[in-house]
Amino acid sequence: MSKVDISVIIPLYNEDESLTELHAWIKRVMEENAFSYEVLFIDDGSNDESWNTVKKLKENNPEVRGFKFSKNNGKTAALQTGFNECNGDVIITMDADMQDSPDEIPDLYKMIKQDGYDVVSGWKQKRFDPITKTLPTKLFNATTRYISDIYLHDFNCGLKAYDSKVVKNITIYGEMHRYIPVIAKWNGFSKIGEKVVQHRARKYGTTKFGLERFVNGFLDLLSITFVNKFGKRPMHFFGLFGVLSFLLGSFITVFLIGEKIYSIYSRLPYRNVTDNPLFYLALVAILVGSQLFLAGFLGELLVKQGVTKDDYLVSETV
Repeated sequence: MSKVDISVIIPLYNEDESLTELHAWIKRVMEENAFSYEVLFIDDGSNDESWNTVKKLKENNPEVRGFKFSKNNGKTAALQTGFNECNGDVIITMDADMQDSPDEIPDLYKMIKQDGYDVVSGWKQKRFDPITKTLPTKLFNATTRYISDIYLHDFNCGLKAYDSKVVKNITIYGEMHRYIPVIAKWNGFSKIGEKVVQHRARKYGTTKFGLERFVNGFLDLLSITFVNKFGKRPMHFFGLFGVLSFLLGSFITVFLIGEKIYSIYSRLPYRNVTDNPLFYLALVAILVGSQLFLAGFLGELLVKQGVTKDDYLVSETV
Protein backbone atom coordinates (compact mmCIF):
# COMPACT_ATOMS: atom_id res chain seq x y z
CA MET A 1 0.00 0.00 0.00
CA SER A 2 1.28 3.52 -0.87
CA LYS A 3 2.52 6.02 1.69
CA VAL A 4 0.08 8.48 3.26
CA ASP A 5 0.50 11.55 5.43
CA ILE A 6 -1.25 10.12 8.49
CA SER A 7 -2.16 6.69 9.82
CA VAL A 8 -4.78 6.72 12.57
CA ILE A 9 -4.62 3.54 14.67
CA ILE A 10 -7.70 2.78 16.77
CA PRO A 11 -7.68 -0.27 19.10
CA LEU A 12 -11.21 -1.30 19.99
CA TYR A 13 -13.03 -3.80 22.12
CA ASN A 14 -16.86 -3.83 22.06
CA GLU A 15 -17.19 -0.25 20.79
CA ASP A 16 -19.67 -0.74 17.94
CA GLU A 17 -21.83 2.24 19.01
CA SER A 18 -19.08 4.81 18.48
CA LEU A 19 -17.18 3.59 15.41
CA THR A 20 -19.31 5.11 12.65
CA GLU A 21 -19.47 8.50 14.34
CA LEU A 22 -15.75 8.44 15.15
CA HIS A 23 -14.82 7.57 11.56
CA ALA A 24 -17.00 10.38 10.19
CA TRP A 25 -15.33 12.86 12.53
CA ILE A 26 -11.83 11.71 11.51
CA LYS A 27 -12.78 11.87 7.82
CA ARG A 28 -14.07 15.44 8.16
CA VAL A 29 -10.88 16.60 9.87
CA MET A 30 -8.66 14.93 7.28
CA GLU A 31 -10.55 16.35 4.32
CA GLU A 32 -10.61 19.86 5.80
CA ASN A 33 -6.81 19.76 6.10
CA ALA A 34 -6.19 17.95 2.78
CA PHE A 35 -4.32 15.08 4.41
CA SER A 36 -3.88 11.74 2.71
CA TYR A 37 -4.66 9.18 5.38
CA GLU A 38 -5.70 5.71 6.46
CA VAL A 39 -7.69 4.55 9.47
CA LEU A 40 -6.72 1.22 11.00
CA PHE A 41 -9.33 -0.34 13.26
CA ILE A 42 -7.82 -3.12 15.37
CA ASP A 43 -10.62 -5.26 16.81
CA ASP A 44 -9.25 -6.86 19.97
CA GLY A 45 -11.58 -9.88 19.95
CA SER A 46 -14.88 -7.99 20.34
CA ASN A 47 -18.02 -10.04 20.93
CA ASP A 48 -20.51 -7.36 19.88
CA GLU A 49 -21.13 -5.91 16.39
CA SER A 50 -17.86 -3.99 16.22
CA TRP A 51 -16.30 -6.11 13.48
CA ASN A 52 -19.42 -5.97 11.32
CA THR A 53 -19.39 -2.19 11.71
CA VAL A 54 -15.76 -2.05 10.58
CA LYS A 55 -16.58 -4.17 7.53
CA LYS A 56 -19.47 -1.87 6.62
CA LEU A 57 -17.22 1.17 6.92
CA LYS A 58 -14.70 -0.50 4.65
CA GLU A 59 -17.30 -1.00 1.88
CA ASN A 60 -17.63 2.74 1.20
CA ASN A 61 -14.37 4.09 2.57
CA PRO A 62 -11.17 2.80 0.93
CA GLU A 63 -9.02 4.49 3.58
CA VAL A 64 -10.41 2.12 6.22
CA ARG A 65 -8.42 -0.98 7.08
CA GLY A 66 -9.54 -3.53 9.65
CA PHE A 67 -7.77 -6.25 11.62
CA LYS A 68 -9.56 -8.64 13.97
CA PHE A 69 -7.95 -10.75 16.66
CA SER A 70 -9.36 -14.20 17.26
CA LYS A 71 -9.33 -13.47 21.00
CA ASN A 72 -8.82 -10.56 23.37
CA ASN A 73 -5.06 -9.88 23.49
CA GLY A 74 -5.08 -6.40 25.02
CA LYS A 75 -4.43 -2.86 23.86
CA THR A 76 -0.69 -3.31 23.49
CA ALA A 77 -1.13 -6.19 21.04
CA ALA A 78 -3.59 -4.09 19.02
CA LEU A 79 -1.21 -1.15 18.85
CA GLN A 80 1.75 -3.34 17.87
CA THR A 81 -0.31 -4.81 15.02
CA GLY A 82 -1.22 -1.30 13.91
CA PHE A 83 2.43 -0.24 14.03
CA ASN A 84 3.39 -3.21 11.89
CA GLU A 85 0.71 -2.54 9.27
CA CYS A 86 0.56 1.27 9.02
CA ASN A 87 1.91 3.29 6.08
CA GLY A 88 1.76 6.87 7.35
CA ASP A 89 4.59 9.36 7.78
CA VAL A 90 2.93 10.32 11.06
CA ILE A 91 1.05 7.81 13.19
CA ILE A 92 -1.77 8.94 15.47
CA THR A 93 -3.18 6.59 18.10
CA MET A 94 -6.51 7.21 19.78
CA ASP A 95 -9.13 5.32 21.73
CA ALA A 96 -12.40 4.21 20.13
CA ASP A 97 -14.68 5.51 22.89
CA MET A 98 -14.69 9.10 21.53
CA GLN A 99 -13.06 10.54 24.64
CA ASP A 100 -10.19 11.58 22.35
CA SER A 101 -10.94 14.38 19.88
CA PRO A 102 -9.86 13.98 16.21
CA ASP A 103 -9.73 17.79 16.06
CA GLU A 104 -6.33 17.49 17.77
CA ILE A 105 -4.83 15.64 14.79
CA PRO A 106 -3.64 18.64 12.70
CA ASP A 107 -1.69 20.17 15.60
CA LEU A 108 -0.17 16.80 16.53
CA TYR A 109 0.86 16.32 12.89
CA LYS A 110 2.56 19.73 12.82
CA MET A 111 4.48 19.01 16.01
CA ILE A 112 5.95 15.89 14.40
CA LYS A 113 6.57 17.21 10.88
CA GLN A 114 7.40 20.88 11.52
CA ASP A 115 8.71 20.96 15.08
CA GLY A 116 10.68 17.75 14.68
CA TYR A 117 9.36 15.76 17.62
CA ASP A 118 9.74 11.98 17.59
CA VAL A 119 6.81 11.45 19.95
CA VAL A 120 4.07 13.79 21.15
CA SER A 121 1.92 12.62 24.05
CA GLY A 122 -1.47 14.07 24.85
CA TRP A 123 -2.10 15.55 28.28
CA LYS A 124 -5.70 15.47 29.46
CA GLN A 125 -5.30 18.40 31.81
CA LYS A 126 -9.02 18.48 32.60
CA ARG A 127 -10.41 14.99 33.04
CA PHE A 128 -13.93 13.60 33.27
CA ASP A 129 -12.97 10.63 35.43
CA PRO A 130 -13.84 9.70 39.04
CA ILE A 131 -11.27 10.30 41.77
CA THR A 132 -10.74 6.53 42.09
CA LYS A 133 -9.17 6.70 38.64
CA THR A 134 -7.43 10.08 38.73
CA LEU A 135 -5.52 9.57 42.01
CA PRO A 136 -3.90 6.23 40.98
CA THR A 137 -3.13 7.83 37.60
CA LYS A 138 -1.24 10.69 39.26
CA LEU A 139 0.80 8.23 41.34
CA PHE A 140 1.48 6.10 38.26
CA ASN A 141 2.64 9.11 36.24
CA ALA A 142 4.87 10.39 39.04
CA THR A 143 6.55 6.99 39.39
CA THR A 144 7.12 6.71 35.65
CA ARG A 145 8.57 10.23 35.46
CA TYR A 146 11.00 9.41 38.28
CA ILE A 147 12.22 6.14 36.74
CA SER A 148 12.32 7.26 33.10
CA ASP A 149 13.43 10.89 33.56
CA ILE A 150 10.82 11.89 30.96
CA TYR A 151 8.66 14.76 32.15
CA LEU A 152 5.21 13.97 30.83
CA HIS A 153 2.03 14.58 32.80
CA ASP A 154 -0.02 11.75 31.28
CA PHE A 155 1.85 8.69 30.05
CA ASN A 156 -1.40 6.74 29.80
CA CYS A 157 -3.17 9.12 27.41
CA GLY A 158 -4.31 7.13 24.36
CA LEU A 159 -3.98 10.15 22.05
CA LYS A 160 -0.38 10.26 20.86
CA ALA A 161 1.53 11.07 17.68
CA TYR A 162 4.68 9.36 16.40
CA ASP A 163 7.12 9.77 13.59
CA SER A 164 6.93 6.59 11.51
CA LYS A 165 10.56 5.71 12.22
CA VAL A 166 9.70 5.36 15.91
CA VAL A 167 6.90 2.82 15.57
CA LYS A 168 8.84 0.82 13.00
CA ASN A 169 11.81 0.42 15.35
CA ILE A 170 10.23 -0.49 18.67
CA THR A 171 8.40 -3.57 19.91
CA ILE A 172 5.82 -3.54 22.69
CA TYR A 173 4.15 -6.42 24.51
CA GLY A 174 2.36 -7.16 27.78
CA GLU A 175 0.77 -3.85 28.81
CA MET A 176 3.61 -1.64 27.63
CA HIS A 177 1.48 0.72 25.56
CA ARG A 178 1.63 3.10 28.53
CA TYR A 179 5.40 3.28 28.23
CA ILE A 180 5.90 3.85 24.52
CA PRO A 181 7.57 7.24 25.17
CA VAL A 182 9.94 5.50 27.60
CA ILE A 183 10.71 2.70 25.13
CA ALA A 184 11.19 5.26 22.35
CA LYS A 185 13.68 7.25 24.43
CA TRP A 186 15.65 4.14 25.33
CA ASN A 187 15.83 3.31 21.61
CA GLY A 188 17.38 6.67 20.76
CA PHE A 189 14.27 8.75 19.97
CA SER A 190 14.77 11.42 22.60
CA LYS A 191 12.76 14.40 21.30
CA ILE A 192 9.53 13.77 23.19
CA GLY A 193 6.90 16.47 23.56
CA GLU A 194 3.53 16.98 25.15
CA LYS A 195 0.33 18.72 24.09
CA VAL A 196 -2.68 19.60 26.19
CA VAL A 197 -5.66 17.84 24.58
CA GLN A 198 -9.37 17.80 25.17
CA HIS A 199 -10.74 14.98 27.28
CA ARG A 200 -14.37 14.36 26.40
CA ALA A 201 -16.88 12.66 28.64
CA ARG A 202 -17.63 9.09 27.59
CA LYS A 203 -20.62 9.05 25.24
CA TYR A 204 -21.05 5.31 24.70
CA GLY A 205 -20.38 2.15 26.70
CA THR A 206 -18.32 1.71 29.85
CA THR A 207 -14.62 1.62 30.61
CA LYS A 208 -12.84 -1.68 29.91
CA PHE A 209 -10.07 -1.11 32.46
CA GLY A 210 -10.03 -1.64 36.21
CA LEU A 211 -7.59 -0.76 38.99
CA GLU A 212 -5.56 -3.89 38.25
CA ARG A 213 -4.11 -2.10 35.22
CA PHE A 214 -1.99 0.04 37.55
CA VAL A 215 -0.48 -3.04 39.22
CA ASN A 216 0.18 -4.66 35.85
CA GLY A 217 1.48 -1.38 34.51
CA PHE A 218 3.96 -1.00 37.37
CA LEU A 219 5.24 -4.53 36.82
CA ASP A 220 5.68 -3.76 33.12
CA LEU A 221 7.62 -0.61 34.04
CA LEU A 222 10.03 -2.71 36.10
CA SER A 223 10.26 -5.15 33.21
CA ILE A 224 11.16 -2.61 30.55
CA THR A 225 13.60 -0.92 32.93
CA PHE A 226 15.38 -4.24 33.40
CA VAL A 227 15.27 -5.10 29.69
CA ASN A 228 16.63 -1.68 28.74
CA LYS A 229 19.57 -1.94 31.12
CA PHE A 230 20.37 -5.63 30.87
CA GLY A 231 18.44 -7.00 27.86
CA LYS A 232 21.56 -7.07 25.68
CA ARG A 233 23.89 -8.13 28.50
CA PRO A 234 21.98 -10.35 30.97
CA MET A 235 25.23 -11.76 32.36
CA HIS A 236 26.01 -8.34 33.84
CA PHE A 237 22.95 -8.69 36.09
CA PHE A 238 22.59 -12.39 36.79
CA GLY A 239 26.33 -13.05 36.67
CA LEU A 240 27.13 -10.28 39.15
CA PHE A 241 24.67 -11.46 41.79
CA GLY A 242 25.51 -15.08 41.02
CA VAL A 243 29.23 -14.58 41.60
CA LEU A 244 28.63 -12.57 44.78
CA SER A 245 26.28 -15.22 46.17
CA PHE A 246 28.66 -18.06 45.22
CA LEU A 247 31.67 -16.31 46.78
CA LEU A 248 29.76 -15.53 49.99
CA GLY A 249 28.64 -19.15 50.37
CA SER A 250 32.14 -20.45 49.58
CA PHE A 251 33.76 -18.07 52.07
CA ILE A 252 31.41 -19.16 54.86
CA THR A 253 31.99 -22.85 54.06
CA VAL A 254 35.78 -22.43 54.04
CA PHE A 255 35.59 -20.46 57.28
CA LEU A 256 33.57 -23.19 59.02
CA ILE A 257 35.90 -25.95 57.83
CA GLY A 258 38.96 -23.89 58.81
CA GLU A 259 37.48 -23.22 62.24
CA LYS A 260 36.96 -26.96 62.80
CA ILE A 261 40.51 -27.82 61.68
CA TYR A 262 41.94 -25.13 63.96
CA SER A 263 39.91 -26.44 66.93
CA ILE A 264 41.11 -29.99 66.32
CA TYR A 265 44.73 -28.87 66.01
CA SER A 266 44.48 -26.78 69.18
CA ARG A 267 42.63 -29.54 71.06
CA LEU A 268 39.63 -27.26 71.60
CA PRO A 269 35.96 -28.33 71.68
CA TYR A 270 34.39 -28.41 68.24
CA ARG A 271 31.31 -29.65 66.41
CA ASN A 272 30.78 -31.04 62.94
CA VAL A 273 30.40 -28.50 60.15
CA THR A 274 27.09 -30.11 59.18
CA ASP A 275 25.74 -29.44 62.67
CA ASN A 276 26.08 -25.69 62.15
CA PRO A 277 22.95 -24.02 60.61
CA LEU A 278 25.25 -21.48 58.97
CA PHE A 279 26.63 -24.25 56.76
CA TYR A 280 23.23 -24.82 55.17
CA LEU A 281 22.78 -21.11 54.53
CA ALA A 282 26.18 -21.14 52.84
CA LEU A 283 25.15 -24.16 50.76
CA VAL A 284 21.98 -22.35 49.63
CA ALA A 285 24.04 -19.29 48.67
CA ILE A 286 26.37 -21.45 46.57
CA LEU A 287 23.47 -23.17 44.78
CA VAL A 288 21.62 -19.88 44.16
CA GLY A 289 24.82 -18.28 42.90
CA SER A 290 25.43 -21.14 40.48
CA GLN A 291 21.85 -20.92 39.17
CA LEU A 292 22.00 -17.16 38.70
CA PHE A 293 25.27 -17.47 36.80
CA LEU A 294 23.75 -20.18 34.63
CA ALA A 295 20.69 -17.98 33.99
CA GLY A 296 22.97 -15.18 32.82
CA PHE A 297 24.87 -17.55 30.57
CA LEU A 298 21.68 -18.89 28.99
CA GLY A 299 20.41 -15.32 28.61
CA GLU A 300 23.56 -14.40 26.69
CA LEU A 301 23.00 -17.36 24.36
CA LEU A 302 19.40 -16.27 23.67
CA VAL A 303 20.45 -12.69 22.96
CA LYS A 304 23.20 -13.89 20.64
CA GLN A 305 20.76 -16.03 18.66
CA GLY A 306 18.32 -13.10 18.36
CA VAL A 307 15.29 -14.88 19.76
CA THR A 308 12.10 -12.90 19.02
CA LYS A 309 8.50 -13.30 20.09
CA ASP A 310 5.76 -14.63 17.81
CA ASP A 311 3.51 -12.16 16.02
CA TYR A 312 0.00 -11.68 17.35
CA LEU A 313 -2.57 -13.77 15.56
CA VAL A 314 -4.90 -11.85 13.26
CA SER A 315 -7.81 -14.01 12.17
CA GLU A 316 -9.40 -11.62 9.64
CA THR A 317 -8.53 -8.49 7.67
CA VAL A 318 -10.55 -6.15 5.45
